[in-house]
Amino acid sequence: MSPVNWKDYELIDSGNYKKLERFGAFVLERPEPQAIWDPSLSLNEWRRMADGAFIKDEKSDEKGAWRLKDSMKDQWAINYKSGLMELGFRLGLSSFKHVGIFPEQASNWDYIYQKVKLLGNGAKVLNLFAYTGGASIAAKAAGADVTHVDSVKQVISWARDNMELSKLQDIRWVVEDAMKFVEREVRRGNKYQGIILDPPAYGRGPKGEKWLIDQHLNVLIKACKELLDPNRHFFILNLYSLSFSPLIQETMIRRVFGKVENAEYGELFLNDRYDKKLPLGTFYRFSSEA
Repeated sequence: MSPVNWKDYELIDSGNYKKLERFGAFVLERPEPQAIWDPSLSLNEWRRMADGAFIKDEKSDEKGAWRLKDSMKDQWAINYKSGLMELGFRLGLSSFKHVGIFPEQASNWDYIYQKVKLLGNGAKVLNLFAYTGGASIAAKAAGADVTHVDSVKQVISWARDNMELSKLQDIRWVVEDAMKFVEREVRRGNKYQGIILDPPAYGRGPKGEKWLIDQHLNVLIKACKELLDPNRHFFILNLYSLSFSPLIQETMIRRVFGKVENAEYGELFLNDRYDKKLPLGTFYRFSSEA
C-alpha cells in the first residue's frame, strides 16, 4: 500500500542501498538497505539534486553525519493534506538519518482519520511507540481523545511541535515504557476505541527497560486486547523488522483476537518517479466500522 495524497513529499529515485527524497523545498539522500537494485539516475544527478546526504559512520550501523549544501536548513516544515485533514510537520536532521517523519505512514493517517470520524468525537485512541506523532495528530484532527506514549522525552517535544503546527491541542503526552503503560491501564480497567502499535525491533524505556520485538510483541498484543473496546474499535500494527511478514502478523493477531472484522494487511511502500516500489514495512489493521 502506497500513499497517494502527498504533495510536499516525493521519492525521486532509489537504488544502490540509498533513496533520494524531496521533503518540501529540500532534497535528501539517505541510506536504504532494501533498495538493492540499480538507481535510475546517475551519481552525478543525485549529487546535483541533493541538498544534503547522510553518510553512515563506518563504526556504527545507525549513526552518521550529514554532508550539506549551503542551501540546506537544520529545520523546516512540510504539510500533508488528505480531504479535510491537514497536518503539519517540523522536520530536522538527526544523527540517525531520520528527519522526523515516515512518509509511507500517510496511508495509515488516512485510515485513522476515517475510522475516528466513524467512531465519533471523543473516541479514545492510544498511540504506542508514537515517535513524532503523525498518527496522534491524524486521530486528534478527526476529533479523538488521544494518548501519545513514547519513551524518549525529546521526540514527544517534537510531536508537540507537530500538534501545534497542525493547529491542534490537548493531546495527552506520556513519557513511559509502552509495556508498563499498557499493563497499568489494564489494571485500571481502561478501554480505548483505537490502538496503534508502531514498535521498533529493539529499544529502551526511560528507565532502561529493554524492548525486544521477538520476545515482547506477542505479550504486548495480548495486553492490548484487554484495552480495546470489544464493540467499537480499530487496531493498527506496523512493523519494520524484516523478520516479521504480514502473514506472521495475521497469525499473531488472529491467535490473540480470534476472528476480526474488516481486516487488511500487506506491505507499506513508496513508488519512485521510475515506478520502482520501495518496501518500508508491513502492517495489519482491522476495525469494527467498515
